[in-house]
Amino acid sequence: MADIRLDVSDAIATITLDRPQQLNAFTTAMGTELIEAFDTCDRDDRVRAVIITGAGRAFCAGADLSAGAETFVAGDAGAAESFRDTGGEVVLRMFESHKPVIAAVNGPAVGVGITMTLAADFRIAVDNARIGFVFNRRGIVPESCSSWFLPRLVPMQTALDWVYSGRLVEAGEALEAGLFSALHPADTLLDEARALARRVTEHSAPVSVALSRQMLWRNLGADHPMIAHRIESRGIYHRGAAADAREGVTAFLEKRPARFPDSVERDLPDIFGDDLAVPPFRPRNIGR
Repeated sequence: MADIRLDVSDAIATITLDRPQQLNAFTTAMGTELIEAFDTCDRDDRVRAVIITGAGRAFCAGADLSAGAETFVAGDAGAAESFRDTGGEVVLRMFESHKPVIAAVNGPAVGVGITMTLAADFRIAVDNARIGFVFNRRGIVPESCSSWFLPRLVPMQTALDWVYSGRLVEAGEALEAGLFSALHPADTLLDEARALARRVTEHSAPVSVALSRQMLWRNLGADHPMIAHRIESRGIYHRGAAADAREGVTAFLEKRPARFPDSVERDLPDIFGDDLAVPPFRPRNIGR
């Protein structure tokens, strides 16, 4: 990988945007590598959680603008229906992750640099971070599925303010609005991200975490609680008969830590089904 790094240690995968001289500006190659990294993490049962952060003093300065005025020209005329935004492809892949995702925003995050974090389960940031949904100031519109995610994470009027104005937002304001869950000094940010990753995964069955992640995110947009009921019933049916459930109950009764045997790679059931699920994400070979 040229534009990112992927490291696995102590059950935590860390994806680092690695173009520090360019403030980790987003490229099509970076998008492809991010999708590959999440594929790798999902296949690796050692990985319990994923942290995404940036190298150097920025998280991500947005799209690489080295092409100048032609940066956002997508391709041939008439290709609008086949074009797919690369940032959106990354976010859709993050949305389907089988492992919890934590964005550790270590510095400025603007444009795709902040919208790519919206599919993370948690966003923590350095206390001097600044973010910006700057698309309208560049003559374009929000991307990376942010028009779906952002109003689900902050109040609609806050989302409208940030998007319409394209202004830079201080970390404290983002924390107060609920976009960030915590702020930390720069020298402890990654340690705090790792502590959070351990806290939310170390005592839980990996397959159950994977299913719960999808249940909570997908049901956020469900039309009726009956949809959640059907999905949850399938989940209880499949997981109740699994080795993990037997181990979880036995460990509780024996007052010892559970040793869950099931594998996310091998044992993840399909509880959504064709009647409920959106077709699985498949990236296209089309950049922004």
